[in-house]
Amino acid sequence: MLANDAVGDETVRVHSSMKTRFIRCGLVLLSISLSHVPRARADVRLPAIFSEHAVLQSDVAVPVWGWADAGEKVEVSIAGRTKSATPGADGKWMVNLEPLKADAKPMELIVKGKNTLTVKDVLVGEVWLGSGQSNMALQVSRAKDFEQEKAAANLPEVRMFTVSSGASAKAEDDCKGSWVVCSPETVGSFSAALFFFGREIHKVLGGPVGLIHSSVGGTPIESWIAPEAQKASPELRASFAMTNSADASFNAEEAKAKYEKALAKWKEDAQAAKAAGKPAPPSPRDPLAQRARKGNVGGLFNGKIAPLIPYAIRGALWYQGEANAGGGKAQLYQYQLPLLVTDWRKRWGCEFPFAWVQLPNFSRPGDGWPLVREAMLKTLRLPKTGMAITIDIGEQKNIHPANKQDVGRRLSLWALGTVYGKKVESTSGPLPAGHEVRSSEFALKFSHADGGLAAKGGEVKGFTIAGVDKQWKPAKARIEGDKVIVSSDEVSKPVAVRYAWQDWPECNLTNGTGLPASPFRTDDWN
Repeated sequence: MLANDAVGDETVRVHSSMKTRFIRCGLVLLSISLSHVPRARADVRLPAIFSEHAVLQSDVAVPVWGWADAGEKVEVSIAGRTKSATPGADGKWMVNLEPLKADAKPMELIVKGKNTLTVKDVLVGEVWLGSGQSNMALQVSRAKDFEQEKAAANLPEVRMFTVSSGASAKAEDDCKGSWVVCSPETVGSFSAALFFFGREIHKVLGGPVGLIHSSVGGTPIESWIAPEAQKASPELRASFAMTNSADASFNAEEAKAKYEKALAKWKEDAQAAKAAGKPAPPSPRDPLAQRARKGNVGGLFNGKIAPLIPYAIRGALWYQGEANAGGGKAQLYQYQLPLLVTDWRKRWGCEFPFAWVQLPNFSRPGDGWPLVREAMLKTLRLPKTGMAITIDIGEQKNIHPANKQDVGRRLSLWALGTVYGKKVESTSGPLPAGHEVRSSEFALKFSHADGGLAAKGGEVKGFTIAGVDKQWKPAKARIEGDKVIVSSDEVSKPVAVRYAWQDWPECNLTNGTGLPASPFRTDDWN
């Protein structure tokens, strides 16, 4: 994950416009703009997401779509069931396959028109979409214990489709990518957070799991939300207009010349540093490459999410926020994340489950990281949402912590417990659930205090307290059931409490299962 654009640039290795909003999952009608879709196609064609080794979502109607000549009859068959469609003038066709039960037996998806397409080795199971920036993009090969994980990765029922297309100025109807079967030879290239989540789901449910990975390192959330949704948002309209204005005034030739000049000087400085036995200075970053990767507002939604709609999924996972924590951008995240969730759901035509990873502990001074964490906490007000709290598994100087196993496991606890109705130890760490002032003490109540509240390693740490003067003082804290009582000898009449309100906080409140409490505050002071 990336704290800002500059950090993000070091980490990148790793349809037609859709007009119809869908009524409900799997029963969808698509309308594609004629200006972006070829009018005649000699052969039936499928989008890349329907390709060999694909996993289809079980127990819901499954949309299958593609292109053919206008008026050409198209038949789609799988597991002895057939549906037909006739493309309109725009060449687009779609059918909704009746729900299929989870099945690890390889099937063939057959599409017939003037030609016949056979998609082999198709399984039916649970499908999840994972998106975000570099901590979602970070591969298993860069996670901890890779050799051990590699050796245990003979999991042919777990598959991942990685979207390799880039940003686009318009909503695309197809993307580049392929399904890859998990094995010791392939798992290294999988998104680590998404893979470790999927592995847990597969372990408990026992059926196929399809993981769709679409992320880009160093990218802000505004690149992942449809531009028209941001333009229509009262809270984001001004920011949208400002960014568009900046894009319009960007001088590519001038930026290129400036970069080339800076690059030439860097080469001289790097040589001089080498001769002096000193480390080379950081190299300048190509602004044209940065813009191409991030796209304008909504560019990554257009290029990397829109082509996937309306592929049937069980839910979505989001791992991003670092690129919005700096430069005064963090205040907008409380509007951006809920908009992303609600707009994606609207476009899929389904209120599918959606969870995200709260930013971990990391040494990046300033209020940006706590504010983004708070925005993530607030967004839990949306139905069918969850959050993996990771305030205890970050690395102080590494914005890409290697422990993605616990990230995936915590996301899976939420999914298994709330989406699949399985009995799990806990679906979340403690979350603030109200408070009251008792004379000189603050009594804080928590939900998800499964097994009781606890302090890892001794006395409760991480609380500060303030009176009307807004001066924060270190607080004493003790646990009473599902409450924490906070006070300070320096604050006789407290009015506000904060917990873990730093980029790298010293905090240790957990529930009885060991899951950490979310950072929070009771005030709304600037």
